Amino acid sequence: MAAEPQEPLLRVTWTDPVTFARGYCVVDRLVGDIATGGTRMRPGCTLTEVEDLARGMTAKAGVFELPVGGAKGGIDYDPSAPDARDVLARFVAAMRPLLNDCWVTAEDLGISQTMLDEVFAEAGLGMSLNAAIVRSANPDATLRRVREAFTVDADGVALPDMVGGFGVAEAAVGGLNAIGRDPEVSRAVVQGFGSMGGSTARYLARRGVCVVGIADRHGLLLREDGLDVEAMLAARTPFGDIDRAAVGADVKELPGAEWLAQDVDLLVPAAVSYAITTENAPFIKAPLIVSAANVPATPDAEAMLLDRGVAVLPDFVANGGAAAWAWWTLYGEVDPTPDSAFAKLAAEMAAIVAEVLAVSERDGVTGRDAALAISRRNHDRFDAELDAGAPPKPIV
Repeated sequence: MAAEPQEPLLRVTWTDPVTFARGYCVVDRLVGDIATGGTRMRPGCTLTEVEDLARGMTAKAGVFELPVGGAKGGIDYDPSAPDARDVLARFVAAMRPLLNDCWVTAEDLGISQTMLDEVFAEAGLGMSLNAAIVRSANPDATLRRVREAFTVDADGVALPDMVGGFGVAEAAVGGLNAIGRDPEVSRAVVQGFGSMGGSTARYLARRGVCVVGIADRHGLLLREDGLDVEAMLAARTPFGDIDRAAVGADVKELPGAEWLAQDVDLLVPAAVSYAITTENAPFIKAPLIVSAANVPATPDAEAMLLDRGVAVLPDFVANGGAAAWAWWTLYGEVDPTPDSAFAKLAAEMAAIVAEVLAVSERDGVTGRDAALAISRRNHDRFDAELDAGAPPKPIV
């Protein structure tokens, strides 16, 4: 049985003085006096949601053997609103003490890395990884190297907007192999077509997986013989919607809720949290779910799926590639190139997915509980090393 979650180290609630929007920061824990986790913006974002996500970031850091804690930020506001950037800028200004000292943040739902770094630069904080960069022996050199990595081109898009989806695709390939499905004859549906969902679909297709369905907020686009993912990406708006006028006549348009009931090998929820519940989980036919979105399923739904033999790779494993890559860049373990990032991430993800699913099967627990046990094991080792006087892992 999973351990009860501990109380987070810090909860902060902010009210925007102009729009009265609420914003939140939760630091779940610090390791080596630092924590990592992105900042999201969506209508209806709550403190409870941000707290869950911060806890997930602690788990993510542990499972990828990153000696840092977890944190998260969230703003209850529409990212498509004309003044959304101004709201974000005021949030960053309010959180400056944390962002300057211990909270390393990055893009998340509704906020691009480019916008976030622009706001940080305007606030005199360099970029969103500021709290880590200032720990370097040569912060200016580290900032230059990290900026190069964060702006390098990967398939026509900045690497940070692609590496997370690449990691999800690699997690999916590893998961399909683990359950005895050949990725090159497997079929998938991706729910959500923003930065994460779009790049996941692209790299799934490149790995030979047939992406038959893509769901955005307007519904599900389905083609049994497979969608042209590159054409879908070309028809995508900045907010992850697909222009229906650019979709071929052979593509079916179905209600959005139909995404999870398709008879496919793989489902990739890549949009909002808590999309899979005990009410809709019984309709799932796919044997594998790879969680690109943060907390896409409730705990009860994951337990129900386990009982039905559905393997679920949790979010903090599947979508951990971007966070892991950022820290590998800070530690100097990868070069600021897509090839270096993708090679290390592919190797690390394959090993992690294999271990998680093996522990899940061996112990009869959900993929989430298996991955949490691995993460706790790694964090226990970090704590023991720090308690013994070992210095924090250096930023180079």
